[in-house]
Amino acid sequence: MLIVEGEVGGKKYREPFSKGILSKSLIRSEVDPTKAYEIASEIEESIQKDGTEIISISDLIRTVRLRLEKEDPVLAKKYVVWKQIRRSKDPLIILIGGASGIGTSSISFELASKLGIKNMLSTDMIREVMRKMVSKELCPTLFESSYTAEEALKTPAPPEFDKTLLGFKDHVETVNVGLTGVIERSIKEGISIVIEGVHIVPGFIDEELLERPNVYMFVLALSDEEIHKGRFYSRCRRLWARRPLKRYLKHFTSIRKTHDYIVGVAKKNNIPVIENIGVTTTIDEMLEYIITVKEKEQLE
Repeated sequence: MLIVEGEVGGKKYREPFSKGILSKSLIRSEVDPTKAYEIASEIEESIQKDGTEIISISDLIRTVRLRLEKEDPVLAKKYVVWKQIRRSKDPLIILIGGASGIGTSSISFELASKLGIKNMLSTDMIREVMRKMVSKELCPTLFESSYTAEEALKTPAPPEFDKTLLGFKDHVETVNVGLTGVIERSIKEGISIVIEGVHIVPGFIDEELLERPNVYMFVLALSDEEIHKGRFYSRCRRLWARRPLKRYLKHFTSIRKTHDYIVGVAKKNNIPVIENIGVTTTIDEMLEYIITVKEKEQLE
């Protein structure tokens, strides 16, 4: 039996070589599933022919890389970067922002699955917890939706300011207290996590946190308003959905204002803005960005 030897947290471990596990990591590196299993089988057979009974994880990765280079150098590079992400000592923290109905929850689930991250959190859940800890009198906008927060503003908005965006900013700033706590805790405890929601807005999150290794932020967008509106129809007609379509459509103009604002500040702060037309394309762009950043880190 072929044994793989590695080290985690300073402790060495040994485990049986698994074609299934190797195939999964190859698939995450965009190798065709059938081809992934074929390559994994070839690698196992090649190592055993050499008479090797125990192989280190670093030697196994090197062997896989050399095999993939024969197949496609681009795939080989993606595989190596993927393994570096997976084996990094730093937790992988991914923040996905976007206006209501833009698809942050769906994308966060798919991306977490792709990267093997088990922890996911919505900023709406953070807001809900904060509502139990803070009174409505103290933070009235917290008890409204992000696109109706203007209705709870204590001070009337000056004529030169957009009331919708003033309410939205107040709402986001309040929730970011809890969001910052979650990010800091994840970094401290070494917990990889994907956090999504409308409250993830560039400029509101501490820049020092965003500059930490393995912390990535993305903003999703939909330039076509009709496609955006159609997302609400799709989401609200699901049997398990508890979100009223009429409420979203009534406030759609306000939702689009928050959309344009989030996209605008993202571009201003050099945060990747991705048109979320299709799940596969969006996930590919996110992974490509992470890989590019990792490659730059290697050159520095």
